[in-house]
Amino acid sequence: MKKLNIAVIGQGRSGKNIHGRYYRCEDNLYYNVKYVVDTDEFRRNVAEEIYPGCKTFENYEELFELDDIDLVINATYSEFHYPITKELLLHGKNVLVEKPFGRSRYECDELIKIAKEQGVTLAVFQQTFLAPFYGFVYDTIKSGKLGDVKQIDIRYNGFARRWDWQTLQKKCAGSTYNTGPHPIGMGLGFLDFDKDAKVVYSKLDTALTSGDADDYAKILISAPNKPIIDIEISSMDAYSDHNIKVQGSKGTLKATPAAYEMTYICDGENPERPVVETFLKDGNGNPIYCGEDLVKHVESEKFNGTAFDIGTARLYEQLYYKITEGREMTVTPEMAADIISVIETVHAQNPLPLKY
Repeated sequence: MKKLNIAVIGQGRSGKNIHGRYYRCEDNLYYNVKYVVDTDEFRRNVAEEIYPGCKTFENYEELFELDDIDLVINATYSEFHYPITKELLLHGKNVLVEKPFGRSRYECDELIKIAKEQGVTLAVFQQTFLAPFYGFVYDTIKSGKLGDVKQIDIRYNGFARRWDWQTLQKKCAGSTYNTGPHPIGMGLGFLDFDKDAKVVYSKLDTALTSGDADDYAKILISAPNKPIIDIEISSMDAYSDHNIKVQGSKGTLKATPAAYEMTYICDGENPERPVVETFLKDGNGNPIYCGEDLVKHVESEKFNGTAFDIGTARLYEQLYYKITEGREMTVTPEMAADIISVIETVHAQNPLPLKY
């Protein structure tokens, strides 16, 4: 199998520690790091050590005229995802861009259009769709095991503060742009990316952040005849114990990237009770509370892998065959654009004051 030559722009946490960890692991049968770009000299030197034989540049424009690059990874600051990806596409490069795909739906649609016109591959690094826990929850919902699903809660919460560039609006940052593509993407996925899905309520706020971008978000998304999606991203929740909770007419599923627990009932094991229009009473005629012990089943299991290992490896494998054989990928740019539409809408509904 011939490996593809890649160029990686950006050696921050994502470029070096997420993408880079995959390049250096045994699962990487598909890519050779040929070039690395970073404005910081120290990071370039480190890249030359961890990717023997690679060449480094300070400016990404050095890549434009090179004809031995099969794929460029844009892992720069969020504010540069759109402009740098646009330039790369216009120079005929296949591109994998980090999330967020762009700041607006317009930017995303323009990149999709340019990629089609240039005949190149454009992909967005939304690897959570390929994580074991997301796939399990999605399949369980579709199986009907939980009955008619009414509500899906998605929590990406913690109790911590940030004071880096990811707290600044001017850098296309904050919770919804930085973390939001994961829970919002999953929420839209559970709705099968219904074109009639709408943001029915949203709130953005600042709590512990040192910057001016949101570190609290509440987003409710709904579509006709579909469950309500309740998304929360909070920096002030010290007691969050799940990422996803699904409530259906036959049971509840709670999942984190590491494990799940599910309690449910089965057809025929709890015969329907007739409605009693008056108060309930015991054998002596005294009023009693309406309650019973349902026949329930409980199961739990740990997942093997997360979005950062299994999900990343699966996305890169799919991308290899997209470039070499034209196969379809699970995550499309159009899906990523729908996610940005939600984020753009939420920001329009909740403008925060600019301080920097």
